[in-house]
Amino acid sequence: MGGFGSGRPAGRGKVEACRSIDANWLHRERCLRAGSIANLEWSHDGDNVTPTKMRVEHDQLHLTYRMRIGVGEWEDVKETVRIVRMQCRFGGTRPYFICPGVLNGTACGRRVTKLYGPGRYFLCRHCYRLAHASQSEDAQRRSMRRATKIRQRLGGNAGIASSLPPKPKGMWRRTYERLCEQALDAEERADEALLPYVARLLARTKNRKHNNRNGTRSFWK
Repeated sequence: MGGFGSGRPAGRGKVEACRSIDANWLHRERCLRAGSIANLEWSHDGDNVTPTKMRVEHDQLHLTYRMRIGVGEWEDVKETVRIVRMQCRFGGTRPYFICPGVLNGTACGRRVTKLYGPGRYFLCRHCYRLAHASQSEDAQRRSMRRATKIRQRLGGNAGIASSLPPKPKGMWRRTYERLCEQALDAEERADEALLPYVARLLARTKNRKHNNRNGTRSFWK
């Protein structure tokens, strides 16, 4: 064992809780041009932590930062990530990172847009076995999250207690109607997914009342 994959955590953490480097965002900010130098920072509970120095060559991203695992000693880390630029269909190029992870002598080499840093190095989520928060959601929460996202895109509030907002200025009417239909459909799916849970809760309450009437001690009392 060795290389950038050594010492990675065994659990399935969430990508949303990790430091990340996004090739798309850096490209939009024009930070992936050859010769670019920048500092990246992440915040935790309002405090800026783990500043990372970034230097770009045409096909390489050089990272320099300090980090520690758990309560161990702080150490200086240098990492180089290869950049590839793919031709877009309508012109221009789009940058991708080549994951530098290595485990048991096998290089990862995945072409990805994001690298994550829960451990010593920035690697792809597959190397760190990270999951998206949505992957652990049940059908009801997943549908409500989708509906909330659409409502907020339309400029409205989260939750079904409020009505759908009016059409935002500049949005096509057919786009607005399509999004409204998708939001209502997602909320309907969330209600349907909630029905079995409500049924089980009602059945449990009914059984508890029945046991109390018959003088049987309830487990929940």
